[in-house]
Amino acid sequence: MTTTPRNPLTRRRFLAATGLAGAGAFLAGCGGGSQSPGAEPAQGDGGASGYEGPNVELAFWNGFTGGDGPVMQQLVDQFNSEHPNIAVKMTVMEWADYYQKIPTAVQSGNGPDVGIMHIDSLPTNAARNVIVPLDDVAEALDLKQEDFAEVVWSAGEYEGQRFGIPLDVHPLGFFYNKTVLESAGLDPESPPTDRQSYEAALEQLKSAGVQGHWMSPHVFTGVLTVEALVWQFGGDLFNADGTEVTWAEDPAVEALTWAVDLVRNGYSPTDVGQDADAIALQNGQSAFNWNGIWHINTLKEVPDLEWGVAPLPNIGGTQAAWAGSHNFVLPRQRSADENKQQAARVFINWVSQQSLAWAEGGQVPARNSVRESAEFQALPEQSALAQQVDYLHFPPPVPGIGDVLADFNQAVNEAVLLTKEPAAALSEAADRASKKLEENRERYGG
Repeated sequence: MTTTPRNPLTRRRFLAATGLAGAGAFLAGCGGGSQSPGAEPAQGDGGASGYEGPNVELAFWNGFTGGDGPVMQQLVDQFNSEHPNIAVKMTVMEWADYYQKIPTAVQSGNGPDVGIMHIDSLPTNAARNVIVPLDDVAEALDLKQEDFAEVVWSAGEYEGQRFGIPLDVHPLGFFYNKTVLESAGLDPESPPTDRQSYEAALEQLKSAGVQGHWMSPHVFTGVLTVEALVWQFGGDLFNADGTEVTWAEDPAVEALTWAVDLVRNGYSPTDVGQDADAIALQNGQSAFNWNGIWHINTLKEVPDLEWGVAPLPNIGGTQAAWAGSHNFVLPRQRSADENKQQAARVFINWVSQQSLAWAEGGQVPARNSVRESAEFQALPEQSALAQQVDYLHFPPPVPGIGDVLADFNQAVNEAVLLTKEPAAALSEAADRASKKLEENRERYGG
């Protein structure tokens, strides 16, 4: 059975060509090592004292093409109204285009003044001198490790310097269709939380003629689901410092086998199309969908849909979930403009303090204080997924890690499509990826 979505959710592909799909190929020729990543000194007070210079216009690039785009535009408009001598002009493009354009633009001297990057893209862009350190901004914002979940804070650093100011965390969550659950005789207010209850629910749904969990072979959301499962089964994709591939080991094989068995046991159709898993939940064709927090606002727009969201069920025995994170970055400039440098830092400083407004666009604030506030807790869906913050996982901060993860993506695709057994798919992918890790150490001087 081939399932194709009637209304593809292009926003769900928003990371398809970021760190997950690889950035090394088009970064290899950018900035090539003539400078170390930290060669450009930190500027001033990180924007803490504001900007009193002449009028400047800042180019701000990002890939917020979904429901988060209007939220960021509102913040930009508010900032501009409060800072008459700074005009921030936001340019939005698909993330795939963004990550292709920005290295070339920086190299030619036409890069933006401010940008957003996903956490797994920071090391590659830092190593290739596309972005500059932001330690002064972190200091101006009085950002400390204890203000953030450990995984969020440490992931923004590369070789002892901070290259990203964390704006948010966007974890994978467990979405469920209450109407479908109730029609199958399940409690719509008590979704499964572990392997036993999850598999029991799937079997009951199957008896009612419902394929409960459509397992996608695509990065969104099948690969992210399997990554979460690998960690839940006690494994990892890499060793601690990202120098070795570990996804061919037993925990990962168990995790991928469990996901593939969703198809083999008839709980999922075969060959689920891109975004068809999300559409199936909306249309009442499935009960469960592991998807990103960005899906909240999409579901809110579906008329008469009764749905809920919760932390991921613990299938493997260890609580774990995949997550990404948007970070502010400052692209390297060929000719330094001190006024723009200061104004850009003022902008980052200001937006960083508006993380509650940003959360309403479908994100989890990076700051502990905002995440724990009564105002954020009043956002039931976002706060439900924020419960996972202490056991979220990011890839290791290694340049070119996205190119390596492309092999894991392929392994999941092959196994879920039933063209290779999970162990063989993972082993072959690990062999290819190990060679890439070695090549990347030479390419990026690691």
